[in-house]
Amino acid sequence: MTTMTDSSVREFKMPDVGEGLTEAEILKWYVQPGDTVTDGQVVCEVETAKAAVELPIPYDGVVRELHFPEGTTVDVGTSIIAVAVGDGAAAAAEPVQEAVADTPATAEAEEPKPEGRQPVLVGYGVSTSSTRRRPRKGAQAPAAAQEASAAIQAEMNGHGPAAPAAPSAPAVPPAAPVTGDRPLAKPPVRKLAKDLGVDLATVVPSGPDGIITREDVHAAAAEPATPEPQAAPAAVAPAPSPTAAPTSYDTTRETRVPVKGVRKATAAAMVGSAFTAPHVTEFVTVDVTRTMKLVEELKQDKEYAGLRVNPLLLIAKALLVAIKRNPDVNASWDEAAQEIVVKHYVNLGIAAATPRGLIVPNIKDAHAKTLPQLAGSLGELVSTAREGKTSPAAMQGGTVTITNVGVFGVDTGTPILNPGESAILAVGAIKLQPWVHKGKVKPRQVTTLALSFDHRLVDGELGSKVLADVAAVLEQPKRLISWA
Repeated sequence: MTTMTDSSVREFKMPDVGEGLTEAEILKWYVQPGDTVTDGQVVCEVETAKAAVELPIPYDGVVRELHFPEGTTVDVGTSIIAVAVGDGAAAAAEPVQEAVADTPATAEAEEPKPEGRQPVLVGYGVSTSSTRRRPRKGAQAPAAAQEASAAIQAEMNGHGPAAPAAPSAPAVPPAAPVTGDRPLAKPPVRKLAKDLGVDLATVVPSGPDGIITREDVHAAAAEPATPEPQAAPAAVAPAPSPTAAPTSYDTTRETRVPVKGVRKATAAAMVGSAFTAPHVTEFVTVDVTRTMKLVEELKQDKEYAGLRVNPLLLIAKALLVAIKRNPDVNASWDEAAQEIVVKHYVNLGIAAATPRGLIVPNIKDAHAKTLPQLAGSLGELVSTAREGKTSPAAMQGGTVTITNVGVFGVDTGTPILNPGESAILAVGAIKLQPWVHKGKVKPRQVTTLALSFDHRLVDGELGSKVLADVAAVLEQPKRLISWA
């Protein structure tokens, strides 16, 4: 991961923070040339196709050079930072700082990035030491960059591209202690600040040793923003004649978003899956009234106290029971060996929508877990994903997947297989509908399930049996006892 270029300078290379990753994007530098670093100190945050990770430096010294600016995608194994160590550290510190004193690129690097990006997963924990650096002159982000960032954030939140903001005078920053240090805050607090659009440098810390807490961030977010002066109304331009050609191209009507990180990996995986595995999707609509009643009963059970109990828990268990009864569906296609690989274990994937895109962490050996154990694993998986701490290892090795489109009010869908898996179950919204029950039309809780499978190794009969078994368990949850 490191190499020596001379007797006093070490080059820190971009590591493979996952298994088999080839590149990563530098999201943020936490140090600049001339800063002193210590062994284990976080120097930058990078985003891969699987997660965002903070990288610690493995030695003491003085930063000599940053080889790439923020926003650059770098191949694994490429040197990203040079650090003077040993006797060369003291000699390097002062000249490097003088060299960067009035460099525009340095001022740009210190500028806070727009809040459109929301990285997750801090892989190595927060640094225990702060980096001393000289105060540098900030610079306002270009208006185009701010508009692009706002559009990216709006798109990830499902609201489409944001309208461009009207030009306004620079806002006066709120009063806060001014220091040359990087604000001290734990990774979840940093992510919270990014989510809420709070600059940690403006937050007054209340934690021990000057650490910023979640409460500090919420308090800063609740403070009223400094009102901006109203922009003068723009003069109304005369309407062009029908035959007149446009004088300029309206650049505010489109926003181009670079395809990076999770979105890039997801796109490649979905294209590969769609054009490699012949997909077949089958549907079934089922009365889940008894399942919903069981969910309410389990919530009152002391054995499930503190656990996440919801319909997804019983749907997951129903799928595991169906796989046990039809084990050939839990398989993969080995193209090179021309073999079907039947798995005697189930790593159950749960598709999760996050600000960074769709991720599919999985519960290892889900087939061997009791219902309370499965509830605990599901709760941990969801909490980890929401906090942005899902590790690359948690998203590898899945065998089948569940995607819950019902949370968005969608009745059903035709899900695309997760690459390397043979089946994926989509769960639609559970709604009160008129249903024939015991010969009479009654209001019942009803949902639609969709099972997509790889037709190379799962034929129509096997796929139908799996989907029918899942539906049968959800209609009569007591089958969990007799079939499990």
